[in-house]
Amino acid sequence: MSRSSISRAISHSLRGPLKFKKSSFHRIYSPATSSILSTATTNATRFSDRFKRRGSDFTQFRTMSTDTKITAWASKDGEFRRQVSSFRDQISSAPDAQFPPEKGRYHLYVSYACPWATRTLIVRQLKGLEDIISVSVVHWHLGEKGWRFAEVDEKITDAGPDDLIGAKFLREVYFSVNPDYTGRFTVPVLWDKKLKTIVNNESSEIIRMLYTEFDGLIANEFKNLNFYAPEYAKQIDEMNDWIYDTINNGVYKSGFATTQDAYERNVLRLFEALDRVEDILKNSDGPYLLGKTLTEADIRLFPTIIRFDPVYVQHFKCNIKMIRHDYPVIHKWMQHLYWDIPAFKDTCNFEHIKKHYTKSHTQINPLSITPVGPVPDILPKSE
Repeated sequence: MSRSSISRAISHSLRGPLKFKKSSFHRIYSPATSSILSTATTNATRFSDRFKRRGSDFTQFRTMSTDTKITAWASKDGEFRRQVSSFRDQISSAPDAQFPPEKGRYHLYVSYACPWATRTLIVRQLKGLEDIISVSVVHWHLGEKGWRFAEVDEKITDAGPDDLIGAKFLREVYFSVNPDYTGRFTVPVLWDKKLKTIVNNESSEIIRMLYTEFDGLIANEFKNLNFYAPEYAKQIDEMNDWIYDTINNGVYKSGFATTQDAYERNVLRLFEALDRVEDILKNSDGPYLLGKTLTEADIRLFPTIIRFDPVYVQHFKCNIKMIRHDYPVIHKWMQHLYWDIPAFKDTCNFEHIKKHYTKSHTQINPLSITPVGPVPDILPKSE
């Protein structure tokens, strides 16, 4: 289905002409920056003193550079713009590295609902790092104070309290490092238990650290698994660029748009990109985007595609087509990853996914009703 035919269909349904404005879309690149962190000891002391003086009500800390609510996603022009990650240090096996690879030193704070955090969980399992890097899973609900941890007595599957610093909300983890932090409290967070600081909160950088930096600590069967191999690097980077902008972030641009123009512009680009992925997989000489080898491009695309039919079709109004009905090759690719490679299935929690989107985004779904379908969340390989 071409852009023009989709545009005509939408125009007809709205009983009025579409008015598309020329617009450029830019992927948010985050240049390497010096760390905004002071020493871990100083920060921990500042946090401890402030915590004792003010108690556990962290609403007294400034949470954003403006009065914008944590759950206010769109800009004034109706467009959704993702914030640049703030913590950009690296785990490195280089001599004298500030954050060397060590067993048991690092910890991931994640949400099963978040596609960006899911990337890190997939790679952690693919690389056999479960005994090297520990994990905390937040509650699926994202409220005005951000992600929170489940209470001990809450009956929440696959989530629990924070056992590292005793935080009730993820924001407390951020403030423990920088009490004046003004960004969003996002997952994933790669935490250093030794220095009690955040190493990195950018998923695309975290997964690349996991590819190689811990190879000296893992079993031989996992050492040769590099999902960003040099011979594929250029192709992966090119594919990541447009898939991020139009698909990974495209569903959010569509769903969080607050004007008709912004929504239509982004949803059409999203489905053009899905058509492009369908063609790439159709012409691939293997089951993956780049042929017979599983790469970072597959890992980064999967969390969006697995959420597409259960959530994005209805919740984000990405309903021109469905993966299971209209993209047979993408559907087969997704089923292969989910049913045949445990790291993809084991890190996918449909309960967290569906409840998070439908009960956290009250500006989209004010009654917080979670749709029952589609049933099942993912079809068996025979279908």
